[in-house]
Amino acid sequence: MNHSSNSPLQAPTGTTAAAAPCVSQSRTIDAKTRRKVIAASFIGNFVEWFDYAAYGYFAVTIAAVFFPSDDPQAGLLMTFGVFAISFLVRPVGGFIWGHLGDKIGRREALSWSILLMTGATFCIALLPGYASIGFGAPLLLLALRLVQGFSAAGEYAGASAFLVEYAPANRRGLYAAVVPASTATGLLFGSLMAAGLTVLLSTGDLESWGWRIPFLLAAPMGLIGRYIRTKLEDSPAFLEASESSTPEGSPVGSLLKNHWRQLVQAAGAVLLNAVGFYVILSYMPTYLSEELGLDATRSYLATTVALLTYVGFIFITGMLSDRFGRKRILISASILFILFTVPAFMALESGNFLVIVLVQILLGAMLTLNDGTLPSYLAEMFPTKVRYSGFAVSFNLSNALFGGTAPFVATLLIATSGNVLAPGWYLMGAAVISLVAVACSVETSRKPLV
Repeated sequence: MNHSSNSPLQAPTGTTAAAAPCVSQSRTIDAKTRRKVIAASFIGNFVEWFDYAAYGYFAVTIAAVFFPSDDPQAGLLMTFGVFAISFLVRPVGGFIWGHLGDKIGRREALSWSILLMTGATFCIALLPGYASIGFGAPLLLLALRLVQGFSAAGEYAGASAFLVEYAPANRRGLYAAVVPASTATGLLFGSLMAAGLTVLLSTGDLESWGWRIPFLLAAPMGLIGRYIRTKLEDSPAFLEASESSTPEGSPVGSLLKNHWRQLVQAAGAVLLNAVGFYVILSYMPTYLSEELGLDATRSYLATTVALLTYVGFIFITGMLSDRFGRKRILISASILFILFTVPAFMALESGNFLVIVLVQILLGAMLTLNDGTLPSYLAEMFPTKVRYSGFAVSFNLSNALFGGTAPFVATLLIATSGNVLAPGWYLMGAAVISLVAVACSVETSRKPLV
């Protein structure tokens, strides 16, 4: 194989067939091809999560446009309710995209998923508000969010499987870390844009047209990502599995029949990621401004700093998981969240901006131990012929039940209990469940893919 020595995402010189049994050595993968795979995976997830960032960070504005109410918290709950409902289709999407990805290939499924996501996101930018068409506005918003949720169900899982199947055997954790890194980068750009537009525009301009800008940008970025994907060959592991054995009649049926234990363990392991990601990286600016009284610009700035450090930590975590194994890193993440989540939320109540930034950096670093390891862990847990299905179903099931609902549940818990620490307790509970699930699973980092 031809590996470049200039990138940490290339295998070190001297990697042998014995050390990398995951793909057939008859298929050579050069550095240029791997860079294209990385770029295609990065752009697709970036577009998806840039949109989710825009929706989360402009939640207060979107509430005013689509759910005007005398009670701001009621409008915010309805906004996050649409966010949560859009996740209900993700398990359905996981089954369908998983089936397609395991039957016709990862590349084909990923090329169509990004096209659907891009189209729905662009259409949101064109929606009229409640003042123009009444209840039709939130109904159209919900419909487009459902399309986004369906298409997103195939993106994260497919990109992770694609990267793991292209990676050298001893760099699968590092390669797969590209997916959460692209996710965080999408959130980072969304946060920067939200902060910039909040500073530059009046409230009236934001509600009139400013909030639409991030959604309009999805079209060119998504089309670039689709173009790159259509120029790639499918992954070596998928091609080898397709050529060497009879294809599964129904990958999802085989998954539920023969790999249900791994499916349950995987769904439990995802729980910390599902709740932690949306509470710490998406809901946090709203929490800081609406619940703790921090001004919106500083809330966005604190989250932006945390996201910058998160992206750097993600790749370190990927390398650590390659060296020490997936289970150790995932278990460490759960234990840290159990011990420090509630104290961290107590520290946020200080209102001191420096303390808030440091706490968000700490929470983000803890989250990377889970997020940076999870893509390779989930992809390695399932055999090639059901890998896309296993990843997509487990990941989207947990995200539908607990991830998409996290901002809504956090807001509701605070409203009903009057306790601003409620999101911290909720996150700690998710960590306990993930700890049990990972502890019951087997180590996957040394497992051949085919």
